[in-house]
Amino acid sequence: MNIKSLLFGSAAALAAVSGARAADAVVVAEPEPMEYVRVCDVYGAGFYYIPGTETCLRVGGYVRYDIGVGDGGYGGLNDVNDKLDALNGETNFNDTYYKRARAALQLDARSETELGTLRAYMHLNFDWDSFIDANNDSNAGGTTAKINHAYIELGGFRIGKTDSYFTTMTNYAGGVIEDDLNGGYGPFDTHQISYTYTGGNGFSAGVALEEGTGDYTIDSYVPHVVVGAAYTQGWGGVSGVVGYDSVYEEWAGKVRLDVNATDTISLFVMAGYGTDDNVTRSFYKTWGGSWAVWGGGTVKLNEKAAFNLQASYADNKDVAVIANVAYELVPGLKITPEVAWNSVHDDDGNKITDGFGGFLRFQRNF
Repeated sequence: MNIKSLLFGSAAALAAVSGARAADAVVVAEPEPMEYVRVCDVYGAGFYYIPGTETCLRVGGYVRYDIGVGDGGYGGLNDVNDKLDALNGETNFNDTYYKRARAALQLDARSETELGTLRAYMHLNFDWDSFIDANNDSNAGGTTAKINHAYIELGGFRIGKTDSYFTTMTNYAGGVIEDDLNGGYGPFDTHQISYTYTGGNGFSAGVALEEGTGDYTIDSYVPHVVVGAAYTQGWGGVSGVVGYDSVYEEWAGKVRLDVNATDTISLFVMAGYGTDDNVTRSFYKTWGGSWAVWGGGTVKLNEKAAFNLQASYADNKDVAVIANVAYELVPGLKITPEVAWNSVHDDDGNKITDGFGGFLRFQRNF
């Protein structure tokens, strides 16, 4: 066998082997296309589509740190035991800071249906507080969790846990932190079934059935009832609400006027009146006496800072005056120093205490 014959034979053998392998070639599967997160701009900034669904989700919240001092307003921890003196058998008292660290988580899921927007919303608070314990010692520790809101909405219907319609229909109070001093303008926490009609001309109206909370929780199948209406335009708005406490059979109502005086100044005034035939305070009449008034406003000082002021006076002589400056140091981080003076009375108008307090809040929103 010569060299030429050997080469031809080897080439033929290789061709045969290659043909056999080609018939059994392994087919590599194509990778499945990756589904990227899509932005959902239907409901505003921050929403995105949950992969594989047509539901839009927004994840948000804030981290907050509060410091309180003084005798008035939210104030500090006052008249706590001096622990070193107590160790030596002596009794003396000190004042110290009140502090709270809070982590808040908010989830907002929405989608469109033939009956309107379907929404599920939750807001959870996790707090680490300082406090005065049962032995009158200053103390800190223990994380407390609270459901601030947890409700489902479909169109104008809402069912779940949230703030009372009596409060939200008139849009809370002013821009200060301590806006609920001396009983304030509440109530807040309650189970609720409500319906709100929203027109295209700035008019809205609704009704809510509520359970109440604490001593004002319903004790039969008869719920608390709230009805209200509001009208909002570029100049401001007017709103009113009436609530019936079915436990103590008491009524209360509020009316509010908002005015956008200029591009930088907004003002409000609100008045409340309620009955006290069976109890001095009911679920909806949170103030002392028959009536109360609130007023205040916000002045935008510049792009970063706003000045907020609020004052209130009740029939039982309760007074509160609060002012702050909310300053956005960098986008997402707001620092708010606040001062307050309030005078507290019992429901017969007898003075209990008064004083000044200071409050400082750091809040990082996301």
